[in-house]
Amino acid sequence: MELISVEGGRSLSGQLTVQGAKNSVLPILAATILSGDVCRICGCPRLRDVDTAVEILQHLGCRAHWAGGDLVVDTTQLTSSEIPEELMRKMRSSVMFLGAILARCGRADMSYPGGCELGPRPIDLHLAALRTLGAEVREEGGNIHCRGSSLQGTEVVLNLPSVGATENAILAACGAEGVTTVSNAAREPEIVDLQDFLNKLGARVQGAGTSTVVVEGKQPLHGCEHRVISDRIVAATYLAAAAAAGGDIRLEGVDWRHLSTVTNALGAAGCRIQSGDGGIRLQCREPLRGIHPVRTSPYPGFPTDAQAVLMAALLRSRGTTVFVENMFENRYRHVAELLRLGADVRIEGRVAVVCGVSRLQGARVRATDLRGGAALVLAGLQAEGTTQVEAIHHIERGYEDLPGDLVQLGACVRRIVT
Repeated sequence: MELISVEGGRSLSGQLTVQGAKNSVLPILAATILSGDVCRICGCPRLRDVDTAVEILQHLGCRAHWAGGDLVVDTTQLTSSEIPEELMRKMRSSVMFLGAILARCGRADMSYPGGCELGPRPIDLHLAALRTLGAEVREEGGNIHCRGSSLQGTEVVLNLPSVGATENAILAACGAEGVTTVSNAAREPEIVDLQDFLNKLGARVQGAGTSTVVVEGKQPLHGCEHRVISDRIVAATYLAAAAAAGGDIRLEGVDWRHLSTVTNALGAAGCRIQSGDGGIRLQCREPLRGIHPVRTSPYPGFPTDAQAVLMAALLRSRGTTVFVENMFENRYRHVAELLRLGADVRIEGRVAVVCGVSRLQGARVRATDLRGGAALVLAGLQAEGTTQVEAIHHIERGYEDLPGDLVQLGACVRRIVT
């Protein structure tokens, strides 16, 4: 069994360069299929989910290899348009391959995707977008069968600004005749990164970062080299870690504009934040205080992926903080594990009330999902004694080396095998 062991009580200091964004690179890897050529993804994070995406590409007949910190993908050959269930179940973002395969092959077959169990995350919006573009979509026995050899550009109106549905609609629209307008599109920075990558391939996509994205389909595409943006949720995790443990850290290569809601919350809690073009610096010298209610919402609102790590930072704050989770039903699964450390968190439906306690005590806990697992490590940083976190495969889906990065900042954290 593999664990992350945390010795609490050490403040953090130092400088860290944040890894490439998981939520950028996964749709970009799917988008390489459209090129039918060689693409070099610079600064690609080495994650379990990236490994799964590479397995999917290889199953489809593509080739991929690592060149230092870059991932080189050759999608010249595509021998299959089907993804087996065992690969689909490994991660939620596997559904992103649907639009890309359909655009290139005119057909796609796969099962429903897996991923963290955060409650119902139906892919109805994805399938509705493809149907609007002219695809025939059939669902049976837990499988999805898409046929669309002559997709037509049109207006795709999303009922909700779903990130995945926006990305799938954009990818499919690249293979459609004419112009497609995606309305009520998600506005996340990762969608802007996908647009930048597609345009380097020769596509014509504009409007990402706003609620309307326009795609001129059927452009001649080719390979390219692209560097993914830094991971704003990983950055949020390390900022929350320094807030939890105290100290003075600087994160390099981070766009502070992508993290404004998180830094505002940490500033309100008593941290000193300095943001600029080069990165973000956080200083925390005094105990944190409770803050105004934190309500998760689509970008540019407070990110649901940062909710758990901010909660962990506030476990020993002076006062009370209310969290309202508006995105997923099961985003509080980590709370039961935080209670083992002595936290005072009460849940009522989508609301969690964090009452600061004077001390936390290390314990053996279990990661329930990616961000909840990171939150347990952050709680361990401020607990007395040793905290051991099990089921760290969840954490490794989104963090290249969480223990190593924290050690670089002065924490006593180890990845151990028992």
